[in-house]
Amino acid sequence: MSKSFDAVIAGAGIVGTACALELAKAGLCVAVVEPHVVGGGATAAGMGHVVVMDDSEAQFALTHYSQQLWQQLAEELPAFGESEQRGTIWVAADEEEMLEVRRKQAYYNARGVTAEILDAHALAEAEPNLRPGLPGGLFVPGDSVVYPPCVAAHLMRRAQDHGAVLMPGRSVTAIADNGVRLSDGTNVPMGLFVNAAGSWSPELDPGIGVKKRKGHLLITDRYPGFVHHQLVELGYLKSAHSMTSESVAFNAQPRSTGQVLIGSSRQFGAEGAEVEAHMLRRMLLRACEYMPGLARLRTVRTWTGFRAATPDKLPLIGPSPGRENRYLATGHEGLGITTSLGTAKLLADQILKRTPSIPFAPYLPSRSMEHDAHA
Repeated sequence: MSKSFDAVIAGAGIVGTACALELAKAGLCVAVVEPHVVGGGATAAGMGHVVVMDDSEAQFALTHYSQQLWQQLAEELPAFGESEQRGTIWVAADEEEMLEVRRKQAYYNARGVTAEILDAHALAEAEPNLRPGLPGGLFVPGDSVVYPPCVAAHLMRRAQDHGAVLMPGRSVTAIADNGVRLSDGTNVPMGLFVNAAGSWSPELDPGIGVKKRKGHLLITDRYPGFVHHQLVELGYLKSAHSMTSESVAFNAQPRSTGQVLIGSSRQFGAEGAEVEAHMLRRMLLRACEYMPGLARLRTVRTWTGFRAATPDKLPLIGPSPGRENRYLATGHEGLGITTSLGTAKLLADQILKRTPSIPFAPYLPSRSMEHDAHA
């Protein structure tokens, strides 16, 4: 019989590895099952933007809490984690969006997050390659960028230092109250199961209300100084909220290599991982509306990934309803990198009966079931 574990985690993306580290640090015997590589999937496909968001009080609470945890983690991350506090500039396209800039600043400042309004002149000075005539934006200096797959690898190694076991090249095919079966036929006894499989999590927990949302990204050759901050159009919020099948928004990030990472697109109902020319073209045209000079930069790679989306834009963190000894850590959509560390803390708080730093009720998976029942 295989060794028995206190917890088996499906998925070695950044959420799964963060959960593994948190549980292993608390003394639990942990196994992480990953069919591919650590930090693959959505983790490798993401931008690595660690950002405070304010679409709802619950989203703000989790992103702000998580960002504070990222600031602590940054002190120990190796250089290959590429952690840089670049700050975010939310770019306004017109005076109506400047009203949103002012609202956003007031919201952040009232909750202890530094945010500064940039007028047209200050915006042009901060980012000279933005198109002339933009009215301004909001600068949030505490936001940062990281290289997600390498951070996930670091978290996994840290978890292993605390006794966690990685089971690569295998997937979970069946789950019982006292163990899981893997794709190679191995039976692994366990005390509890954590589903951190991202957009594939419904295959392990059918009916949880997580849907795949496809996204495209592009990275350029090295052009140091072309972009200085993480740049996001305020219209990104409309794109993120859209439940239509396709949407794009301007999103540009400077990498420590001097490259520029460009996004973003969102698609529901797209199952194939291939790069779709029409979506890539729409995304780049949108980016060039804000930074015309991007059209002159040489592209070195394009790719796609699948985000795990929920109807209310909040992740599922906690017990899987109606399933004994099973927990969910999924449904983070485009904020999986940011909220991975907070997710791990909240999940461990529930499993270990600890008092959480923020209330976990808004993220409980049971709310998803209630939503489906009233839909």
